[in-house]
Amino acid sequence: MDQRVVARLRAAGCVFAEDEARLIDETAATPAEAEAMVVRRVAGEPLEHVLGWAEFAGLRVAVDPGVFVPRHRSELLVDLARRRVRPGAVVVDLCCGTGALGLAVVRGAGDVELHAADVDPAAVACARRNVEPAGRVHQGDLYGALPSGLRGRVDVLLASPPYVPTAAIALMPPEAREHEPLTALDGGGDGLELVRRIAVGAPDWLSDDGVLLLEMSAAQAAAAVDALTAAGLTATEHHDDESTVVLGRMPG
Repeated sequence: MDQRVVARLRAAGCVFAEDEARLIDETAATPAEAEAMVVRRVAGEPLEHVLGWAEFAGLRVAVDPGVFVPRHRSELLVDLARRRVRPGAVVVDLCCGTGALGLAVVRGAGDVELHAADVDPAAVACARRNVEPAGRVHQGDLYGALPSGLRGRVDVLLASPPYVPTAAIALMPPEAREHEPLTALDGGGDGLELVRRIAVGAPDWLSDDGVLLLEMSAAQAAAAVDALTAAGLTATEHHDDESTVVLGRMPG
């Protein structure tokens, strides 16, 4: 490993400079490509955008520049969703970004129908590289992106929607606010605008025993439970050290 590269990355504020230098060295095809990647990383571009991929839930997924980078904290959402996937299930990943979450949920599940959707064309293009042919990717605003034939058939509906309050965007690390799309970060005044919209529409799309799983911050969980309850779902909170997921079920 070139210690000069490590020193440059460390000077730029990369906490795991040794690991990043190794990943760049392993990914780059030529010394010139490696140098270009180091320059991009030192300038503040997310490592995953520089490498062109990210490790998530045991998968290596493509991550294009300008697309939301999947976070390891979303593995709680994936784990909870996986427990509810059975052969023949219909799984939908809204606000899919790279498509990593939905892809991780159905991995090894057998004959499962996977759909992913996002409003951002760049995310849709990236997700198609990751998800297809294992599933289908659609572009559009939430449920408006989905084929009408899925209505009332979705067994597992999951989303890690934007949930950062608008006023808090300026406080995010530059890696996120300068290199990831605002549509993937900004959740409106209290961060729950998309959560509420997803909750309201969910009963029309879920199967009789379908579930909705939404990721958010711990501080937002109580309000999210209220939103799901108002939409006619029974809701429960799930937490680990990093993440919070609210799960909604169809009544009955």
